[in-house]
Amino acid sequence: MLTARLLGAPITLLSPDKRISVAVELKEKISYSVALAGTPLLQDAFLQLNLASQRLGEQPQLRKKSVSAVNATSQPVVAFANSTVHNTYNLLKLEFKNDFSVEFRAYNDGVAYRFITNKPDSVEVSSEDVHLHFASPVETAYLETGSFKTAYEILYQRQPLQAVSREKMSVLPMLFATPKLKVLFSEADLYDYPGLFVKAVDGQTVAATFPKAPVQVGPDGDRSVKIVREAPYLAKTAGRRSFPWRFLVITVHDTQLAANQMAYKLSTPNQLTETSWIKPGQVTWEWWHNAYVYGVDFKSGYNQDTYKYYIDFASRFGIPYILMDEGWAKTTLNPFEPNPTINLQELIAYAKSKNVRILLWFTWLAVENNPSVFETLEKWGIAGMKIDFMDRSDQWMVNYYTRVARQAAQHHLLVDFHGAFKPAGLEVAYPNVLSYEGVIGMEQNIGGGLATPKNNLFLPFLRNAVGPMDYTPGAMRSAHPKDYRPNWVNTMSIGTRGHQLAMYLVFTSGLQMLADNPFNYLREPETTSFITAVPGTWNETRVLEAAVGDYIVTAKRKGTTWFVGGMTAEKAHEVTLRTDFLDKGKHYQLTLIKDGVNADVQAMDFKRLVQPLQAGEAITLTMVPDGGFAARIEQVP
Repeated sequence: MLTARLLGAPITLLSPDKRISVAVELKEKISYSVALAGTPLLQDAFLQLNLASQRLGEQPQLRKKSVSAVNATSQPVVAFANSTVHNTYNLLKLEFKNDFSVEFRAYNDGVAYRFITNKPDSVEVSSEDVHLHFASPVETAYLETGSFKTAYEILYQRQPLQAVSREKMSVLPMLFATPKLKVLFSEADLYDYPGLFVKAVDGQTVAATFPKAPVQVGPDGDRSVKIVREAPYLAKTAGRRSFPWRFLVITVHDTQLAANQMAYKLSTPNQLTETSWIKPGQVTWEWWHNAYVYGVDFKSGYNQDTYKYYIDFASRFGIPYILMDEGWAKTTLNPFEPNPTINLQELIAYAKSKNVRILLWFTWLAVENNPSVFETLEKWGIAGMKIDFMDRSDQWMVNYYTRVARQAAQHHLLVDFHGAFKPAGLEVAYPNVLSYEGVIGMEQNIGGGLATPKNNLFLPFLRNAVGPMDYTPGAMRSAHPKDYRPNWVNTMSIGTRGHQLAMYLVFTSGLQMLADNPFNYLREPETTSFITAVPGTWNETRVLEAAVGDYIVTAKRKGTTWFVGGMTAEKAHEVTLRTDFLDKGKHYQLTLIKDGVNADVQAMDFKRLVQPLQAGEAITLTMVPDGGFAARIEQVP
């Protein structure tokens, strides 16, 4: 595992399977190199934590080194992918003069490191050097932003790192590719510290940059504040603490990117003593179509009759939640006063009688300015909160997320963060946090048509690869890109019906929306029944085939039932689904919804099949451009 050479020579840490090696050198800086199966990946990368009075990592003086092997398992409270997670790695701990340590972990699918300080008082972190230097030029897939204020709702770009703007930044996660390897870069266990942004240095090098800590804010409308003055440091924090993990998922197979659980394995474990009340599930949602229901005998809108209609629909199909988004409250500033068009207490009672619970939308500012809102919502019987428009990841805002998660849990409230930065472990420590937005999701198709299949096929490998993602799928009006028209009455998605249904199986969220109008679901009950049979958590996930930005086929198991979803971007794909993941000797029934014979022209066209299936039997499926399929495979006597 660990080979220690003469003092000053590299210290080498190997992954359990010995394919990944990390060579750490202690010279002017703490530098390291990484290789996979002998192929160099990183060379002379370095790390440094710069405090107000010290540069931790500059001229490092090693006091002690130790190595250990860890082979542990855990059961996530919310099993987004697998009900058991194996956490197997080799650990190198380097303890230095000046009261700090650095830990490296080597996994079979990646590496990670973090700083640990043991200072008696608080410290000011003026900057942190996270410097990745690749052994050769790389291509990158990234989300570009010119500002630290961002909702992370950005389209992916893919091009050589050399061509990336030096003036702008990328948010995490970020993907790098050499001719042989893929590398997903992100962070985990983010607490009391700002989120990391990435700047391109040259065609082989990136470095970190961070928002400074805000010290004075001013008004900026009804849902945010303006930062008036920043501190000269990025964080003032406890002197005795561990800092966020910086991790790299390293693989030759794109399937492993989508299947990785590195963020979970590096995060602080569950901090809640009682979690039986945390119940992931599907959610009806009125905002995507502006509550314009039809085929009813009442005037639709954000009113009592419309919300009862959503509750009735949810109850009919066993959907556990409805979300009342912006429009339920009289103003965005007061989280206690409903719109006069509704009687909220009556709706709560009516939903309860139908075995449905209500989630409510808030701006983060309304929550921050009304700290008793958590207690009030619990008394009302509300199930949870969708909190929106944070649009920042400085130290203060990262701490806001933590406070909200903790306070919500104390009052048995679920949380869905919108206008949010990417997941970085909070949902592991506080599993009542069931989803985050931070993505170009389907709401971007109301007026802009940004949620395209092309962009969708980056999500399993980047954004959704680090944690749950509230994309808000479920469109029942489908169009190819050339036929798409923005509309907030007859809202549309881009891609085929099969592409849309596959999202429920490929994408992961603890609160999975049914974004469309209930009337559209009711007129196509075979599709709706398929969607609403998809579980909220899983025993096992396998990514069967995948290529970043191109296509993916994912299989997920709940009990003895398997679901398989396939999605493609701009190119057609024929895939052979080999069902060797099924139990041999068992009999199954396949329910399949796939692109119809005319789906390449009419995106609404789909074919539904129900037929017997034997374990190991191969099924050939064609996905048209922007297409997909969704399958349920159930054991039968």
